Amino acid sequence: MLGNLKPQAPDKILALMGEFKADTRQGKIDLGVGVYKDPTGLTPVMRAVKAAEQKIWESQDSKAYTSLAGTEEYRAAMTSLVLGDVAGGRVASVGTVGGTGAIRQALELVRMANPDAVIHVSDPTWPNHVSILNFMGQAYEMYPYFDNATRGVAFEAMLEGIGRARKGDVVLLHGCCHNPTGANPTAEQWDAIAEVLEKTGATPLIDLAYQGFGDGLLEDAAATRMIAMRLPEVLIAASCSKNFGIYRERTGILMALTGDNHAREMSQGAMAYLNRQNYSFPPDHGARIVSTILGDAALHTDWKTELEEVRLSMLSLRNQLADELRNLTGTDKFDFIARHRGMFSRLGATPEQVAKMKQDAAIYMIGDSRLNIAGLNRDSVPVLARAIVEAGV
Repeated sequence: MLGNLKPQAPDKILALMGEFKADTRQGKIDLGVGVYKDPTGLTPVMRAVKAAEQKIWESQDSKAYTSLAGTEEYRAAMTSLVLGDVAGGRVASVGTVGGTGAIRQALELVRMANPDAVIHVSDPTWPNHVSILNFMGQAYEMYPYFDNATRGVAFEAMLEGIGRARKGDVVLLHGCCHNPTGANPTAEQWDAIAEVLEKTGATPLIDLAYQGFGDGLLEDAAATRMIAMRLPEVLIAASCSKNFGIYRERTGILMALTGDNHAREMSQGAMAYLNRQNYSFPPDHGARIVSTILGDAALHTDWKTELEEVRLSMLSLRNQLADELRNLTGTDKFDFIARHRGMFSRLGATPEQVAKMKQDAAIYMIGDSRLNIAGLNRDSVPVLARAIVEAGV
């Protein structure tokens, strides 16, 4: 039986990681994998995380199961972090296996509620969105998002695209720090997006994987909160991998905001059921780290301080790269890099130009020219800038 399995296409990012490791050249630069790195190339454990783990180690007296939805402490803490005080009693939630698990459970929930739903996804989007949809056999359509000429949001085309969604459909939105482009709508544009969603009756599914990496914790949640206040139903898939730096702990949450108590109870039961079918109980260690940090005033403050240091470091690298390219080209054509937010930017380079940078300068990025800003440091920025110019981008 197992011999009948067909080979699967390798994940492009994982394949690129393998190429990078095999490259013996000195000074090679990895801008592919989407993890934060400090100036030494390390993905550090945050101070508050270490302190929280120490507290857990000293006080935890059982490893028994929690619940299908995960602990109430974690879900309440994350609901507050993402939604502040705008949620009221409208939220059903479950812990998930990372942000990816939250997306998958959200799509399973949609399929349970409306098997005929069409998922509307930005073009481009995080490749795993489309991969999951294809694997599930879920109907989806792409809506325009990125303007290759300006390296910004193709906003009018975006509005037209999401305007084609119907009641019962789902519009998948990146809450902040769009992956892979780094280009985000303005506050005024988010208002217009919400207006279109109100008119169509489609349900937004907000992927919030990078809260705190863009303009700040509150600022990065602003669009999600605004949509939550204006629309009767909203799905939110949030991840703790980036802003808490606990990638391998696989800590996420799925929230469903509903229009009435009956819908909330039905959603809560359905999401717990889906957890049971997929993995029973969500992982607890990462969730306990998060709830410990958010529930302790001193740890909460230290975590926000270190997260802000991470955010400002990435902004500094963006500004440095934009300045280097302005000096090398004598133009402002790369200033979009400083305007983008989060870990990623899409340069707009061709696959051939990306391959040239890899061949000539040992610079590794995804073939669509998405680069991880956090993979740089002050010394490697000038190297990248020269490679971009020499590749003819």
